[in-house]
Amino acid sequence: MWKANLIASRLQVKWPIIQAGMAGGTTTPELVAAVSAAGGLGTLGAGYMSAEQIRQAIRAIRELTEKPFAVNLFIPEEFDGEQPVASTVATAMNDVRERLGIPADPVVTRYAEPFAEQMAVVVEEQVPVCSFTFGILEPRWMAELKQRGVTVVGTATTVREAVALEASGVDMIAAQGSEAGGHRGSFLPDSPSNLVGTMALVPQIVDRVSIPVIAAGGIMDGRGIAAAFALGAQAVQLGTAFLTCVESGAHPEYKRAVRETNDEATVITRAFSGKSARGIENEFMTLLAPHDSELPPYPVQNALTRDIRTAAAKQNRTEYLSLWAGQSASLSRGLRAEELVAQLVEETERVVSGLR
Repeated sequence: MWKANLIASRLQVKWPIIQAGMAGGTTTPELVAAVSAAGGLGTLGAGYMSAEQIRQAIRAIRELTEKPFAVNLFIPEEFDGEQPVASTVATAMNDVRERLGIPADPVVTRYAEPFAEQMAVVVEEQVPVCSFTFGILEPRWMAELKQRGVTVVGTATTVREAVALEASGVDMIAAQGSEAGGHRGSFLPDSPSNLVGTMALVPQIVDRVSIPVIAAGGIMDGRGIAAAFALGAQAVQLGTAFLTCVESGAHPEYKRAVRETNDEATVITRAFSGKSARGIENEFMTLLAPHDSELPPYPVQNALTRDIRTAAAKQNRTEYLSLWAGQSASLSRGLRAEELVAQLVEETERVVSGLR
């Protein structure tokens, strides 16, 4: 099943197994390099990183491996940082700050890193693969990447988004099912629902586009990988599975929470960032749930909760951390990335052999 694989050939990797670009410090250079060195494709989650941080991370990855890797960025969204925060939301968050012993109503001076500066680094450093989420890349950036031979991957949560991405010129599409942990990659505002499961989403996208499709969402082991290929995907993308790896930069208590969770523990929330994301339900989500309609949009809410998340991490208070995880998180294992890739390959081959 690995032979003549379109995505493996294009990405120049041994196995069409992609480690998702989880932003926020999880995808350390060590994790990215380890996945790539093991024959998969490691991805630097650079959405929250400054241009200089991205440059340093890219160079650190290259010092660790000569294999291809990817950088994932967030398509910028319009927002109004001057809009007042609803008093109910501000009060709820200040109550949490009091529990953590940090100042109320912090002044936020930057809501998101300049996308043009981030992209300039990706172009200048000639990253092999650039993936993105939350939208469609501007034509000028698409042209720059294509001119330099960079493979471009977009994220879709519906068939219509996949069709729009193909028309924009991407080389591959990551079909993100509703089981996936972290932020939803949706970008069409008129979509009535983007919570389409991976098993339903992948074959429908495969039937509607002419470029290779990557299955993402709820895939944790060889069973999921074999199923994704049966649905027509040419590769898989795993986030939660790599989150608990030894090389992951996730907080130790975050890793523990993921390993100890169950199939009913994750929910979709806007509490931490203002954008829908799947994570393990905790006290912060519960406190903000009644005020969901009043929350500022992304990236404003994300910036407003940064001090809370930082303090919670320092104090090992998982009840106030954003514990992003997919619906199959309980299948996670605390291995080294190289070991996990090897096990994923072995499991997949065993499942496929059994089906024969």
